[in-house]
Amino acid sequence: MTIYSHRDSNIRKTFALFGVFLLVVIGLGWIFSQIYGNASILLFAVIFSSFMSIISYWYSDKIVLMMTRARALQKKDAPELYNIVENLTITAGLPMPRLYLVEDGSPNAFATGRDPKHAVVAVTSGILDILDRSELEGVLAHELSHIGNRDMLLNTAAVILAGFISLLADFFMRSIWFGGFRQRDNDRGGNALILIGVALSILAPIAATLMQLAISRKREFLADASGALLTRYPEGLARALEKISKSPMPVSNAIPTMAHLWIADPLKKKRYGITRFFMTHPPVEERIRALRAMSV
Repeated sequence: MTIYSHRDSNIRKTFALFGVFLLVVIGLGWIFSQIYGNASILLFAVIFSSFMSIISYWYSDKIVLMMTRARALQKKDAPELYNIVENLTITAGLPMPRLYLVEDGSPNAFATGRDPKHAVVAVTSGILDILDRSELEGVLAHELSHIGNRDMLLNTAAVILAGFISLLADFFMRSIWFGGFRQRDNDRGGNALILIGVALSILAPIAATLMQLAISRKREFLADASGALLTRYPEGLARALEKISKSPMPVSNAIPTMAHLWIADPLKKKRYGITRFFMTHPPVEERIRALRAMSV
């Protein structure tokens, strides 16, 4: 059993999630098409959701790198970083990912790409400034574990699901607000369908977002554990997370829809009470506690 024994399960979960995504979109599209009396809405929902799925699968890494303004690193630019990643990939049995640098003082890192052969690991200049070698190894092992566990595609599927359902719901609510639909005469089920549509427009995005965030938090715990097994030194990642969490500076180009990709919340938002359900990452204290329990 390897440290990446969950990867086949993740692939199955990813395709299952895409299946749920398409079913939900088709369901919403059908309800909205009935309310508007226009069958082309359903066709548009299916075509657009399929198009977004394909684009996200093939170009997710390029989109993320463009939005974070990351630049490619050569070995001569960061020889120690390259050596650490090369050693870890050999140990993990993974291909060497492309390395990128985000010029930002906030310490953080992320991995993206559709599979290990097309993977990217990016670090901020801030994380290179504050971490020692063992701590940096812990962070990079964590990101490589996302690659080995096939977390990136699963996270992409979750983002697509939450984002597109929210888009459909917003479109429907705006149409109702501005009176953009015409209920057909003699359609006794029209009012019921409108109520169902309103309920789905409110509840579906919330449910999809909570599911996305729950998946993200679970994957972070798994990547922490896999990364610690890879380096055989959980304390390195634990100390790195402590230093990262103490920095009050958010990543300047981070956006909420991609916050889950980073090793720690790049927005530096504090969550209390019920808002903790909307965290993209588990509490740092819990992650550190779990890592140090592995050392006992």
